[in-house]
Amino acid sequence: MSKFYDLTPLDSKGNPYPFSELKGKVVLIVNVASKCGFTPQYEGLEKLNKQFEGKPVQILGFPCNQFGNQEPGSNEEIGSFCKVNYGVTFPVLAKIDVNGNNASPVYQYLKSQKSGLLGLTRIKWNFEKFLVDQNGNVVERFSSLAKPADIAPKIENLLKSTK
Repeated sequence: MSKFYDLTPLDSKGNPYPFSELKGKVVLIVNVASKCGFTPQYEGLEKLNKQFEGKPVQILGFPCNQFGNQEPGSNEEIGSFCKVNYGVTFPVLAKIDVNGNNASPVYQYLKSQKSGLLGLTRIKWNFEKFLVDQNGNVVERFSSLAKPADIAPKIENLLKSTK
């Protein structure tokens, strides 16, 4: 069993969000920020969410303020911003660190499974993305430049592979 399913980050209200409930789903995890040049990707992420509605796919946003102070708000402010400006309906969990000594166990795990460009494990900026298959395996990592729409075919392929 993948260690992915042992992870239990907190949701935006401070309650446990057990990844064990994601078994059998394709999961896209994104570190997000409200005041970033990539913030409009929220729109693309929500389109992906709608595209795969009713299918075993889960998108998760993890707000992070480690890059240029671009996510200074509280969990409540972040949630409100996402809903009001981008109509986000996928879970945006509690704000975390993705790098350093206080990095969330989720990001410690993701980075240990898939390094980025040139083998670097460090998250470089907001809106990096990790794609996890239905068995909890981290199968791909995407830079901030990757548009959510470009990830849709990869999600489709993972869904087909379990039929």
